[in-house]
Amino acid sequence: MATSLYDLSVPTFLQTVRAVAGFLDRAAKHCAETGVDPDDFVNARLFDDMAPFHFQVEATCHHSVWGVEALKTGVFAPPALVGPVPFADLQAMIGKAEVALEAFTPDEVDQCAGKNLDLQIGPRRLAFTSETFILSFSLPNFHFHAVTAYDILRSRGVPLGKRDYEGRLRTRSA
Repeated sequence: MATSLYDLSVPTFLQTVRAVAGFLDRAAKHCAETGVDPDDFVNARLFDDMAPFHFQVEATCHHSVWGVEALKTGVFAPPALVGPVPFADLQAMIGKAEVALEAFTPDEVDQCAGKNLDLQIGPRRLAFTSETFILSFSLPNFHFHAVTAYDILRSRGVPLGKRDYEGRLRTRSA
């Protein structure tokens, strides 16, 4: 059986978005137990020249929800970035991304297979198909930002491990 465009995108995004929600919850719990303000994470960075935590969470949402939406519209057009917001708002943002991803149906996503999707980044135009956009642009960016958010929390003492990032694996029934 062939793997569908839906299978390549939505369940993969959901697995990691749910994992991000889990490690954000774990960070909030860690803060409550240690007396740290979770809002201290909002502007945290791994390195000075990297985007802050709030951007990593927001970009995770954009590359998942708006990556799939781009399959339908032919244009990657996420909303404008909101910038620094309280940690609880970042948690809500991830929750909304999960709900939005759950709303996509296999039929509506699979109908986009083979469509052209052009992306304009400054003066650079990138010509994709739906499949190459998801596999070579949206998913790599999505995972980069999700793992960077994880790394920022881990570097700030939140007790996270690899399984927290993996989330619930989609294993076959035994």
